[in-house]
Amino acid sequence: MGNARAAHIDELVRVSEGVRSNRDAVIEESWRRCVFHHKLDPTIGREAYILPHEHLRQHRDAMDEFLRMARFGLEALYRQVAGMGYVLLLTDSKGIAVDFIGDQTFDNQLRRAGLYLGADWNEGRAGTCAVGTCIATGKALTVHQTDHFDTTHIPLTCTAAPIFDSGGTLAAVLDISALRSPEPKVSQHLALQMVKSYVHKIENANLYNQFRNDWVIRLSTSQEFAEIEPDLVMALDGAGRIIGFNNRSWEFIRKEGLCQEERESLLGKSFDEIFDCRVDDLVRFVRSRFTEDGVIRLRGSGQPLFVQAVPPPAMPVPRPVGSDPSGGAPALLPEPLRRISGGDPALRATLARAAKLVNTRMNLLIHGETGTGKEYLAKALHQASIRAGKPFIAVNCAALPESLIESELFGYEAGSFTGATTRGKKGLVLEADGGTLFLDEIGDMPLSSQTRLLRVLAEREVTPIGRNKAISVDLRVIAATHRNLAELVRAGHFRDDLYFRLSGAVFTLPPLRQRSDLDWLIDQLLAERDVRDGLHYVITPSALAALRAHCWPGNIRELVNALDYACAVCTNGLIDLADIPEPVQQRGEFEAWPTFLSQAAPPVLPQDDQAARLRETLRRHHWNVSAAARSLGVDRSTVHRQIRRFGILPPHRHH
Repeated sequence: MGNARAAHIDELVRVSEGVRSNRDAVIEESWRRCVFHHKLDPTIGREAYILPHEHLRQHRDAMDEFLRMARFGLEALYRQVAGMGYVLLLTDSKGIAVDFIGDQTFDNQLRRAGLYLGADWNEGRAGTCAVGTCIATGKALTVHQTDHFDTTHIPLTCTAAPIFDSGGTLAAVLDISALRSPEPKVSQHLALQMVKSYVHKIENANLYNQFRNDWVIRLSTSQEFAEIEPDLVMALDGAGRIIGFNNRSWEFIRKEGLCQEERESLLGKSFDEIFDCRVDDLVRFVRSRFTEDGVIRLRGSGQPLFVQAVPPPAMPVPRPVGSDPSGGAPALLPEPLRRISGGDPALRATLARAAKLVNTRMNLLIHGETGTGKEYLAKALHQASIRAGKPFIAVNCAALPESLIESELFGYEAGSFTGATTRGKKGLVLEADGGTLFLDEIGDMPLSSQTRLLRVLAEREVTPIGRNKAISVDLRVIAATHRNLAELVRAGHFRDDLYFRLSGAVFTLPPLRQRSDLDWLIDQLLAERDVRDGLHYVITPSALAALRAHCWPGNIRELVNALDYACAVCTNGLIDLADIPEPVQQRGEFEAWPTFLSQAAPPVLPQDDQAARLRETLRRHHWNVSAAARSLGVDRSTVHRQIRRFGILPPHRHH
């Protein structure tokens, strides 16, 4: 190895001095860039650098929506290469690995090699490598074994392709790497083609998601594959100007000489400036199925392209506030989600966001104090989805004994351990196959079981105790907790990789004392008891005033218990103040949830005070800027700007 390392360094020096080698030109250019621009010393080996959790979270937050969407592309690609020794990395435009999928059996080896979440693969730090050199050149490539600048990375083979956003800006890099591989570089040709293909899928999905309310034009050079995967995808505004495009569109149109070398030059161009088709004529291709009748031509070369136009959906007329007879969420929400809210703005915003994700495979994490209805929301998401007819399996991770949690979750084969039943056990994960697995109080799951659960989430397969072969499962995982998982990660009590797997989307349920729909909730609960008991319950003004004044530390669960008690002791269905439980009649202040916040909750502040409103929103969302921005309906950058302008500091920065 010493001789090989010396020979590699010698070749690097010769190439940096201008001597040609048998390497690809892109590798030689990168080597020279590493020496002269990045000032890297080829004789010094550099260990992989993994970002601290706090810094990694900043990189993930900056691209959270794109990250959730791209995750499906990663999972689909990994299913194609599972068992072949590959690891998938998704990095941001700076080369930081913000997502990864790999075999957990080799967890330590992958981390040491930098094929891990949080690894920095920027060319200026790691030298010539697939991710860093892809960012530097904007091109897909393979950096195979001794192509790497740093001798530490010579055992690796890495293939990466850039992912551009709909405006032509580099958004991310998709990388497929392996710790070991055959020596010939040509062995990675298929990996390169697969990465390019899935990058194209991710770019298209991102464009469709971003321009759901605009014209989307799909074009293809091949009629046979146009329906499956069109080559060119562009979004147009009402005037027919290009407002979004995938990278193949730019490459294709640039070769035709119809746009400049900069990708951004395609934005704003009129569609009929590039194609021999007037914008008004696009309606002819709305229902077309990529037939010979649906063909337009490029101006200049006259090359034909099969075309299909997707018009914007008919926009619903917004309902006036209060027009919903239930006073609840808008009618566009699925019915199971509408039943959760009586019009509270914060909760309604959360439900509107959740409604967009009901039919995805994305894992969801629900935060909230004890009793806020986390399981109720999980069931509503299940009932509103295409999995509604399939099992909903709820697991209380805090209630399962540590010695039994693995056998209960993952099942076991007959006779696999002392005490195992003769028939074995299916396990709750397999029982949820096809449906939803709800993991309540996930923060209380032991570390040993977290590792097994991580594999289920990453591989979508489970291996019962005593069985050698894994079983594939198709399920949606929803987790819930009243604890601060980020704090548990920092304390070493919860795996960071499991946390990121679970938090594909995070929803926070407001405590009952912060909800504005208490009266509606009381009416709903009493109506249910009317049906249950065959008696119409009426609540007196004094009793209702006591319920309104209470701080509800036990949230909805405490309210349910209080009403059940009142219904049981009242006379002829009339609930008076004396029928309300004594603890509820005592107003007493309630200190904010200590697990989430480091200081007591401030009082509700006036809505017209922008600084106070922002501070209250941040506090309600546990100082998560992304969640606060979604609640306010603004960009994260706007929230950051207002935080600086108002001089707002989170609780942990006050000391």
